[in-house]
Amino acid sequence: MKKQGEIIQQLSKKQLTCHLYFTQFLLLTIACVLGIFLFDTPSEFWNQIRFSPAIFTVGMSSGLLIVLIDILLMKVLPAKYYDDGGVNAQIFTNRSMGEIALLAMFISVSEEALFRGVLQFHFGLIISSIIFALIHFRYWAHWFLIINIVLLSFWIGFIYEFTDNLLVTIIMHFVIDFLLGLHMRKNGRQRSKEGMSHE
Repeated sequence: MKKQGEIIQQLSKKQLTCHLYFTQFLLLTIACVLGIFLFDTPSEFWNQIRFSPAIFTVGMSSGLLIVLIDILLMKVLPAKYYDDGGVNAQIFTNRSMGEIALLAMFISVSEEALFRGVLQFHFGLIISSIIFALIHFRYWAHWFLIINIVLLSFWIGFIYEFTDNLLVTIIMHFVIDFLLGLHMRKNGRQRSKEGMSHE
């Protein structure tokens, strides 16, 4: 059986993009279906989304902090600690900044709507955070990546509990995915240039 990284390496950019958006659309659909059954009224869900200073003071600053810690760890730890089989490089290397921003926005909205807006709202921090970590199965191949995603899922869940505002975690999630996506794009392009210079 082929590993996920090997399968993704064989996909064209268009196929990979379709796959990424399809999986996020699926999560959003699950959130909507569960929401219909779990919420008494639609306003019960929408009341979780509020514009407030916490969007910037907590959401953006927490996202930036996570990105800075991750980039620092990438620099000091051996490369194998962040080896996901080349999946992130394949996803981000050949994308424009706008494409990465759009992808990060769709991912942050769909995942936060499901995991925080529906699951954590009804079942609590622990259950929603564990399920969030479990669906990111491409990180299961390495113990460090597993710890990384579990800690991240609990931290985002804690921010949601602390602010009681889904928009804060959406912004936080967007900042993390967008900035790390740009960082991975930069690293991927550098590796491509280095590879060509050695040919």
